[in-house]
Amino acid sequence: MDLGIAGKWALVGGASKGLGLGCARALAHERVNVVMVARGQDALDAAAAELKAELNGQAEVIAVAADITTPDGRAAVFAVRRDFDIVVTNAGGPPTGSFRDWDRAAWIKAIDANMLTPIELIKAMLDGMLARGFGRIVNITSSAVKAPIDILGLSNGARSGLTGFIAGLARNPEIAAKGVTVNNLLPGKFDTDRLNATLQGAADKSGKPLDEVRSAHAAQIPARRFGTPAEFGAICAFLCSQQAAYLTGQNILPDGGAYPGTY
Repeated sequence: MDLGIAGKWALVGGASKGLGLGCARALAHERVNVVMVARGQDALDAAAAELKAELNGQAEVIAVAADITTPDGRAAVFAVRRDFDIVVTNAGGPPTGSFRDWDRAAWIKAIDANMLTPIELIKAMLDGMLARGFGRIVNITSSAVKAPIDILGLSNGARSGLTGFIAGLARNPEIAAKGVTVNNLLPGKFDTDRLNATLQGAADKSGKPLDEVRSAHAAQIPARRFGTPAEFGAICAFLCSQQAAYLTGQNILPDGGAYPGTY
């Protein structure tokens, strides 16, 4: 299927690895020009070089090593390009732990990265999208928005705040009627470095081998496996397509069937 977005420009956060890279790769293979942003210069440069080799000139790939959660980081991105047709917001999740251990600074950091940064990016891009009559905003959040995880309280709170904001924004007729869609992608357990670190922590705590812990977690998912960044990226690319123009304000939950609810 031709998604009808060749030649568009996309900004993808956290694009050096994992789900962000999966989204950047899927969009670039649809011949979307991609600006990849991440904090780690070496990992980002390696990912961008690999993607350029795959594309063989079919689309532009630009790497910007910056912390998108800071004003200076966003300024670095906008110095490269100001207008984007597609924005995929994505920042690393806050640390796990107990709410008793989180002070105000920890909460502010989580909210700044996982709620306010996407809002700042949307605010910066939205008017240009509306003027051009096309825009796709995809926020990578977490399945914890649907089924909160006790040790992820910082993430539960910050991402739920973003979800509530998006619910109102996406349904504003001044936006929805002008070709701009805003949706959230709520990943379950995907085979990424972050998941591996979480499972390693569980293995260290339990004293069990990592392979045993991985198998036990995968067995809890009806699909009996973890998702792949490529699968996640394909969903993201579809949400950015011309065919998804009637899909907005939604929370898409790719989790292999793990969420037990009806709604």
